[in-house]
Amino acid sequence: MKIERTKNAKRNMIFGTSLRLYQILIPFLMRSFIVYCLGVQYLGLNSLFTSVLQVLNLAELGVGSAMVYSMYEPITKDDTITICALMNLYKWYYRIIGAVVLIAGVVLTPFIPKLIKGEIPADINIYILYLLNLFATVLTYWLLAYRNSVLQAYQRVDVVSKVNIITDTAKYILQIGALFAFKNYYLYVIAILVSQMAMNIITALESKKMYPQINPVGKLPKEATREINKRIKDLFTAKLGTTIVNSADTIVISSFLGLTALAIYQNYYFIMTAVIGVIGVLLSACTAGIGNSLIVETIEKNYIDFKKFNFMLTWLTGICVCCFLNLYQPFMTLWMGGENLLSMGCVILMCMYFYLYTVNHFMCTNKDAACMWHEDRFRPLIAALVNLTLNLLLVRYIGLFAIILSTVVSYIVVTIPWLIYNLFTVIFKMSAKDFIKKFIKYIIIVCLSAAISYVICIRLPKTGIITIVLRSIVSFTIPNIVFLIFLGHGQEFEGSLEMVDRLTQNKLCKITNIFRKRV
Repeated sequence: MKIERTKNAKRNMIFGTSLRLYQILIPFLMRSFIVYCLGVQYLGLNSLFTSVLQVLNLAELGVGSAMVYSMYEPITKDDTITICALMNLYKWYYRIIGAVVLIAGVVLTPFIPKLIKGEIPADINIYILYLLNLFATVLTYWLLAYRNSVLQAYQRVDVVSKVNIITDTAKYILQIGALFAFKNYYLYVIAILVSQMAMNIITALESKKMYPQINPVGKLPKEATREINKRIKDLFTAKLGTTIVNSADTIVISSFLGLTALAIYQNYYFIMTAVIGVIGVLLSACTAGIGNSLIVETIEKNYIDFKKFNFMLTWLTGICVCCFLNLYQPFMTLWMGGENLLSMGCVILMCMYFYLYTVNHFMCTNKDAACMWHEDRFRPLIAALVNLTLNLLLVRYIGLFAIILSTVVSYIVVTIPWLIYNLFTVIFKMSAKDFIKKFIKYIIIVCLSAAISYVICIRLPKTGIITIVLRSIVSFTIPNIVFLIFLGHGQEFEGSLEMVDRLTQNKLCKITNIFRKRV
């Protein structure tokens, strides 16, 4: 079956981006409601439970990624029998994983209070809240979750996005009622569990409706099962490393600095991950298409596309870095008050963290699409261990600054260099020298854009809506001017315009022609 990569990527981007914007605005309001109705410590609790459950989700081992990748080739051949057998295997794996997560989570229950330094809100039972969050996580595996893999493999993530918007809306309505009408955090968490059930059921029904011929039946040959198990094994270290990086920071802050410090950090982290989520939608929308392209296209064609995507992402990320640098503090002052701010040094590190995370995410998209898990299996784990070690050594002395610095160092020293080496050795089979030169050039241009925009913005008023508007204009305009001056004449620029033109069905070309005629 031929997959229309550009059409599907465009559709996934539209609905995925809509969902992410929705999931930025409403949770932002929910965080505000929690602080207003209950207090800042509840934000810290919510973040802690999320991180603990991410650790428990190690049981997933990367089964989902391995299964989706395994479906790419049979889909291109219309091999329905193999796809059904893969889904059946996926179903049984997820049932086992759900049981493991449940048992491990229950065993961990007595130790939850030890992960919190200082006081816990007096009107809650920490164990009950934790178990409610645990059951919501287990349901993601047990309740028809395996049917999601079909939509991902066929590059129809837009369907999942639509269902998400519907179920999230119902969840947020219930949560707002729980906070304002009852000021009850238990009901707030129960709404998460109910929405997760609805999400799984509706997605499964849609998947069944769109692909009625695909059902969890049949059995794979032993050799094929062994190959999938090998991929899962390779993915485990990557998932372990990612989980340590994402969860260790939160757990270390809670254990050493307390829930209030965790809530302040998580407010900044929430804004950063919200933007990362939007960019992630763009990358995820292309993952299945990249995987398909790596099978049917030449190495040269795939490398050209890789450079175009990298160029576009760098341009977009550069704008975001300038916005973070100049808008974080005035926005946080307006949102949470001047007493809940990080230092400017932490803000600069958050900007570096964002840029490096986005670069890593883009490269990992290509790695995952190519199933390059075996060669890359130790990199995430080593990077995570470096991050965790620095966290524990420095947090007592420099607090939150140490948490962000540890992550940035692990990216610079381990993650990015190792990942570039793997990509060019395994996928592109060429020297990475030219790419590294261009990569460094991009970093310098982003830093230059950030520095110029910051020098201008510090001369503007410090707080208020007008400040945010003026700084937003400067933070958007300056990087675009700098990028056009230094990068507006290269092959990547022209190639990126062509790619965007295809996604917009030649609308960009029409707009450009009209502009040129007027000029």
